[in-house]
Amino acid sequence: MDTALLFWNNIKATCGVPKIIISDRDPKFTADFWTNLYDILCTKLAFSTVYHPQTDGIAERMIQTMEDIIGRFCVYGMEYKDHERYTHYWVILLPEVQLA
Repeated sequence: MDTALLFWNNIKATCGVPKIIISDRDPKFTADFWTNLYDILCTKLAFSTVYHPQTDGIAERMIQTMEDIIGRFCVYGMEYKDHERYTHYWVILLPEVQLA
């Protein structure tokens, strides 16, 4: 159920319903609950191929990119001023990073 709440609050709420979810055959994503949810949301579940590191590599590269962006926010301080000199806090920008 924790995975379902994370999905609902973080993925569906910010990005909408995905058309396809690629999983590594983790039982969390193949349980009856998830199968029924995929049917209701018209989402296709695709599995990564066993011993095919390219699929994992794509995900790992995206995670690294997000870490780099968040790291830059932290290096330049907890806040920044935009071109109009308004102060913004980096936490507010996290949904933008997630969407990117």
